Amino acid sequence: MSSTDGPDLAEVPEERCFLSTAEAAALERELLEDYRFGRQQLVEWCGHASAVAVTKVFPLPALPRKQRTALVVCGPEHNGAVGLACARHLRVFEYEPSIFYPMRSLDPLHRDLTTQCEKMDIPFLSYLPAEVQLINNAYRLVVDAVLGPGVELAEVGGPCTRALATLKLLSIPLVSLDIPSGWDPETGGDAEDGLRPDVLVSLAAPKRCAGRFSGSHHFVAGRFVPADLRRKFALRLPGYAGTDCLAAL
Repeated sequence: MSSTDGPDLAEVPEERCFLSTAEAAALERELLEDYRFGRQQLVEWCGHASAVAVTKVFPLPALPRKQRTALVVCGPEHNGAVGLACARHLRVFEYEPSIFYPMRSLDPLHRDLTTQCEKMDIPFLSYLPAEVQLINNAYRLVVDAVLGPGVELAEVGGPCTRALATLKLLSIPLVSLDIPSGWDPETGGDAEDGLRPDVLVSLAAPKRCAGRFSGSHHFVAGRFVPADLRRKFALRLPGYAGTDCLAAL
């Protein structure tokens, strides 16, 4: 698809921080089809940056050995793939991740990422404890990689619905990737009654619902977005320092 499928520049605000769902999809199409990046490349960049965000908020030297644990909850779509890559990078960074992945995708990329995690001895939970305090006691933080923009909870089914109901009740820190799962990506609907993450890692660029995020740390992981696309989509985002793959918002 050609770059003309992006937003009509005459209708785009001069500068903004947030993308609509349609604009985010157009940006991703240009990365994949015009710039010829691969899906695995994008997932890998986003997963690495998400793990780096965890290290910035929960630096390993500040954590006692028993608090290096992280639970990564993955859905069957794109965000779940990013979560799997994030878990692998956390392992490389010497954290102790576990994965709950209740609806395994048959997509080859998901299967490859799953195999990588298994080969690196990252445990996969067969179920998510219904007793919330067990999760609070076992993990230092939880990574929400269940749903992304454009994925409705009804599409992914019961296990993910039950997982999100459990995540709402946790007292340990929650890190959401791209958008908090269950939020409307445009309006932030369900922001009051849904997940309330402490950390949000916006992938490529923040989505409109991020305007309602009230947690303590918001990062954008979009160092890989070419400057021409940042200009085309009129993104006004902070610069990336040095070789950082993240910028704080």
